[in-house]
Amino acid sequence: MKIQNPKLIFAALALSLMVVGCDQAEDVTEQEAPMTENTIAAPADVGAIPADATVTAEGIGVRIVTEGDGENFPTLDNDVTVHYTGWTTDGVMFDSSVVRGEPATFPLSRLIPGWQMAIPTMSKGEKALLWIPVELAYNNSPGAPAGMLVFEIELIDISG
Repeated sequence: MKIQNPKLIFAALALSLMVVGCDQAEDVTEQEAPMTENTIAAPADVGAIPADATVTAEGIGVRIVTEGDGENFPTLDNDVTVHYTGWTTDGVMFDSSVVRGEPATFPLSRLIPGWQMAIPTMSKGEKALLWIPVELAYNNSPGAPAGMLVFEIELIDISG
Protein backbone atom coordinates (compact mmCIF):
# COMPACT_ATOMS: atom_id res chain seq x y z
CA MET A 1 0.00 0.00 0.00
CA LYS A 2 1.43 3.38 -1.02
CA ILE A 3 1.05 6.30 1.39
CA GLN A 4 -0.38 9.19 -0.63
CA ASN A 5 0.70 12.12 1.56
CA PRO A 6 3.04 11.13 4.41
CA LYS A 7 3.34 14.75 5.66
CA LEU A 8 -0.42 14.98 6.06
CA ILE A 9 -0.57 11.62 7.84
CA PHE A 10 2.30 12.65 10.16
CA ALA A 11 0.58 15.98 10.93
CA ALA A 12 -2.72 14.23 11.69
CA LEU A 13 -0.97 11.71 13.93
CA ALA A 14 0.94 14.45 15.76
CA LEU A 15 -2.25 16.46 16.24
CA SER A 16 -4.18 13.44 17.53
CA LEU A 17 -1.37 12.64 19.99
CA MET A 18 -1.41 16.21 21.23
CA VAL A 19 -5.19 16.24 21.65
CA VAL A 20 -5.12 12.97 23.60
CA GLY A 21 -2.27 14.23 25.77
CA CYS A 22 -3.75 17.65 26.60
CA ASP A 23 -4.81 18.42 30.15
CA GLN A 24 -7.14 21.40 30.02
CA ALA A 25 -6.57 22.15 33.71
CA GLU A 26 -2.88 22.83 33.09
CA ASP A 27 -1.86 26.38 32.12
CA VAL A 28 1.58 26.72 30.55
CA THR A 29 2.85 30.26 31.08
CA GLU A 30 6.60 29.78 31.38
CA GLN A 31 8.90 31.10 28.66
CA GLU A 32 10.65 27.75 28.41
CA ALA A 33 7.71 25.44 27.79
CA PRO A 34 7.88 21.87 29.07
CA MET A 35 8.85 19.07 26.72
CA THR A 36 7.02 15.79 26.60
CA GLU A 37 8.19 12.67 24.81
CA ASN A 38 6.96 13.73 21.36
CA THR A 39 6.16 17.42 21.57
CA ILE A 40 7.24 20.73 23.04
CA ALA A 41 4.49 23.01 24.28
CA ALA A 42 4.27 26.37 22.55
CA PRO A 43 5.28 29.60 24.28
CA ALA A 44 2.35 31.30 26.01
CA ASP A 45 2.37 34.16 23.48
CA VAL A 46 2.40 32.00 20.35
CA GLY A 47 -0.87 33.47 19.02
CA ALA A 48 0.48 36.90 18.04
CA ILE A 49 3.67 38.93 18.03
CA PRO A 50 4.10 40.09 21.65
CA ALA A 51 4.71 43.72 22.62
CA ASP A 52 8.25 42.95 23.83
CA ALA A 53 9.35 41.55 20.45
CA THR A 54 11.18 43.62 17.85
CA VAL A 55 9.40 43.72 14.49
CA THR A 56 11.49 43.89 11.31
CA ALA A 57 10.55 45.97 8.27
CA GLU A 58 9.34 42.71 6.67
CA GLY A 59 6.96 42.05 9.60
CA ILE A 60 8.95 39.30 11.36
CA GLY A 61 8.64 39.40 15.14
CA VAL A 62 11.90 38.63 16.95
CA ARG A 63 12.52 38.03 20.64
CA ILE A 64 16.05 37.07 21.66
CA VAL A 65 16.01 34.31 24.27
CA THR A 66 19.79 33.84 24.59
CA GLU A 67 22.47 36.19 23.24
CA GLY A 68 25.02 34.76 20.81
CA ASP A 69 28.72 35.54 20.48
CA GLY A 70 27.99 38.82 18.67
CA GLU A 71 30.78 38.13 16.16
CA ASN A 72 29.85 35.28 13.81
CA PHE A 73 26.83 35.92 11.57
CA PRO A 74 25.75 33.69 8.66
CA THR A 75 25.09 34.82 5.10
CA LEU A 76 22.90 33.20 2.46
CA ASP A 77 26.03 31.45 1.15
CA ASN A 78 26.45 29.53 4.42
CA ASP A 79 25.06 26.31 5.80
CA VAL A 80 23.56 26.74 9.26
CA THR A 81 23.26 24.14 11.98
CA VAL A 82 20.26 24.86 14.17
CA HIS A 83 18.04 23.39 16.79
CA TYR A 84 14.49 24.54 16.09
CA THR A 85 10.87 23.98 16.97
CA GLY A 86 7.94 25.29 14.92
CA TRP A 87 4.36 25.95 16.01
CA THR A 88 1.23 27.25 14.39
CA THR A 89 -0.40 30.22 16.12
CA ASP A 90 -2.92 27.90 17.77
CA GLY A 91 -0.03 26.23 19.60
CA VAL A 92 0.29 23.04 17.56
CA MET A 93 3.91 21.94 17.14
CA PHE A 94 4.54 20.78 13.57
CA ASP A 95 8.29 20.11 13.56
CA SER A 96 11.23 20.01 15.96
CA SER A 97 14.87 19.02 15.73
CA VAL A 98 14.87 19.17 19.54
CA VAL A 99 12.32 16.34 19.76
CA ARG A 100 14.35 14.33 17.24
CA GLY A 101 17.38 14.89 19.47
CA GLU A 102 19.70 16.08 16.71
CA PRO A 103 20.37 19.55 15.29
CA ALA A 104 19.65 20.08 11.60
CA THR A 105 22.03 21.55 9.01
CA PHE A 106 20.61 23.41 6.01
CA PRO A 107 21.88 25.69 3.25
CA LEU A 108 20.44 29.02 4.44
CA SER A 109 19.58 29.97 0.85
CA ARG A 110 17.13 27.04 0.60
CA LEU A 111 15.05 27.84 3.67
CA ILE A 112 11.78 29.76 3.88
CA PRO A 113 12.13 33.51 3.24
CA GLY A 114 11.49 34.37 6.91
CA TRP A 115 14.45 32.23 8.00
CA GLN A 116 16.60 33.68 5.20
CA MET A 117 15.85 37.17 6.54
CA ALA A 118 16.01 36.51 10.30
CA ILE A 119 18.88 34.03 10.73
CA PRO A 120 21.55 36.36 9.24
CA THR A 121 20.73 38.79 12.08
CA MET A 122 21.55 36.07 14.64
CA SER A 123 25.08 35.39 15.83
CA LYS A 124 26.48 31.96 16.59
CA GLY A 125 25.04 30.61 19.84
CA GLU A 126 21.98 32.87 19.77
CA LYS A 127 18.51 31.52 20.47
CA ALA A 128 15.48 33.53 19.35
CA LEU A 129 11.74 33.23 18.96
CA LEU A 130 10.51 34.28 15.52
CA TRP A 131 6.93 35.10 14.47
CA ILE A 132 6.99 34.70 10.68
CA PRO A 133 4.11 36.05 8.56
CA VAL A 134 2.44 33.60 6.19
CA GLU A 135 3.93 35.16 3.04
CA LEU A 136 7.45 34.66 4.47
CA ALA A 137 6.69 31.15 5.72
CA TYR A 138 5.11 28.46 3.54
CA ASN A 139 2.58 30.89 2.00
CA ASN A 140 -0.25 28.38 2.48
CA SER A 141 1.43 25.76 0.26
CA PRO A 142 -0.45 22.44 0.17
CA GLY A 143 0.81 19.99 2.78
CA ALA A 144 2.65 22.69 4.76
CA PRO A 145 1.58 24.44 7.97
CA ALA A 146 -0.65 27.42 7.17
CA GLY A 147 -0.73 30.97 8.47
CA MET A 148 1.80 32.84 10.56
CA LEU A 149 4.29 30.44 12.15
CA VAL A 150 6.35 30.70 15.32
CA PHE A 151 9.83 29.20 15.55
CA GLU A 152 12.33 28.93 18.34
CA ILE A 153 15.73 28.74 16.64
CA GLU A 154 19.13 28.22 18.22
CA LEU A 155 22.00 28.98 15.82
CA ILE A 156 24.56 26.33 16.75
CA ASP A 157 27.08 26.57 13.91
CA ILE A 158 27.86 28.29 10.61
CA SER A 159 29.80 26.58 7.82
CA GLY A 160 30.60 26.87 4.14
